[in-house]
Amino acid sequence: MADQVRVRYAPSPTGEPHVGNMRTALFTWLFARNMGGIFILRIEDTDQSRKVEGVIEQFLDALRWLGMDWDEGPEVGGDHGPYIQSQRLAGYHQAADELLEAGEAYRCYCTIERLAEMRQEQNRLNRQTGYDRRCRHLSSQERRGREAERGEWVVRFAMPLEGTTRVTDLIRGEVSFENRLIDDFVILKSDGFPTYHLAVVVDDHKMEISHVLRAEEWLPSTPRHLLICRALGWEPPKFAHLPMILAPDRSKLSKRHGATSVLEYRQMGYLPNAMVNFLALMGWSLDDKTDLFSTGDLVRHFSIERVGRSGAVFNLDKLNWLNGHYTRQLTPEELTDRLLDYWRRYLPEEVPALPDGAYLLRIVPLIHERLKTLKDAAPLVAFFFKQEAQYESQELVQKGMDAEGTRLALSGALESLSGVKAFDADAIEAVLRPLAEDLGVKVGQLFGSLRIATTGLRVSPPLFETLEVLGKERSLAAVRDALARL
Repeated sequence: MADQVRVRYAPSPTGEPHVGNMRTALFTWLFARNMGGIFILRIEDTDQSRKVEGVIEQFLDALRWLGMDWDEGPEVGGDHGPYIQSQRLAGYHQAADELLEAGEAYRCYCTIERLAEMRQEQNRLNRQTGYDRRCRHLSSQERRGREAERGEWVVRFAMPLEGTTRVTDLIRGEVSFENRLIDDFVILKSDGFPTYHLAVVVDDHKMEISHVLRAEEWLPSTPRHLLICRALGWEPPKFAHLPMILAPDRSKLSKRHGATSVLEYRQMGYLPNAMVNFLALMGWSLDDKTDLFSTGDLVRHFSIERVGRSGAVFNLDKLNWLNGHYTRQLTPEELTDRLLDYWRRYLPEEVPALPDGAYLLRIVPLIHERLKTLKDAAPLVAFFFKQEAQYESQELVQKGMDAEGTRLALSGALESLSGVKAFDADAIEAVLRPLAEDLGVKVGQLFGSLRIATTGLRVSPPLFETLEVLGKERSLAAVRDALARL
């Protein structure tokens, strides 16, 4: 095993890059960066029947979005490739042959039907389910007969029938498993592809992996992996099994609780640094009071010792709070760039076309403090990109007013605004506030009618600044249109 820290993130292209999977990637990446080690990306695609087209690209996309670069792997290369398991079959066959030769594994010729009947009988008798080892002690003559009869087989690992296997986990300490309770599991399938148990052991050895960080659901599989390593004479990596991510009701997080794919959160308008900060806090903490971490902070402070054992609750309110904080930290120029990038990927229906960056930069300060996500922006600013405001004429009439009073208020506003030479927010406010008193209406009534007339919204960005961005000509045209509707 290499002295240098070498870790791997090894997704399977059988489903989208969900939150738990990407949390594992993040902790693995942070550990590598903190230790000055190597972060390897490996695609575990040996389960060909469940492979989903396009999912590999989604994982690469998610890693890039969250800022996790890899030192070896697809698109990067390295000295331990190929980094896609379906391209590494020869190594798995060689390991299986060595295990067969040493008597640590055997060929199993049982049919699917026979195995189903076996499990059915075990269930009927209320016995532990698992392979009954029928093929483990076949004679050479019996094996030749089965091979001639069936022509195909799987390879099973011959588990020790007694004793215990102890796993020293960096998070959970020592965990023991009774060998007799683990059946002789398949390591090589009849289609020539390895199962996860063989492939992961071979690849971790060949790629000189020093530490494995993975979800706690893999802890019961660890004795299998240690025993394969032992049978092949290999030193295993060190293991750290990360706590499960739970829903607010403390059940396992699933789609019924909302979005689970990291890329769905990108589409919902969350910032990558907020998502990284949020994922890091699900199972790891620096202390009991610090919640805000830049990626650099996380790299400096991360250690496996600070990863907890108990399940981490997915708290959407916490994510929204973090995202709001990071959004407010952006400069207007940065937020404009983020919105343009977001709209290039997910152009909202409220915005007919990607706007001019300089024009959007004038709008962004009006909504900056109100955004929790990038998706929130479009409904607030859509009217800026349309020729006229969309509303029903009765919306112009504010509470406590009638149509005639509204007409008089808008006519006064039209006259006052027409006389403004420098059409900026201060000059607009200077003529509109006194106008309300002159007309004998409340400021809120006048501004409410003007807001509907110019934006079509009951709640909009600040009125005076909005009129400044819309410009004198368009603002006056909107008021004239409102009067015509009345």
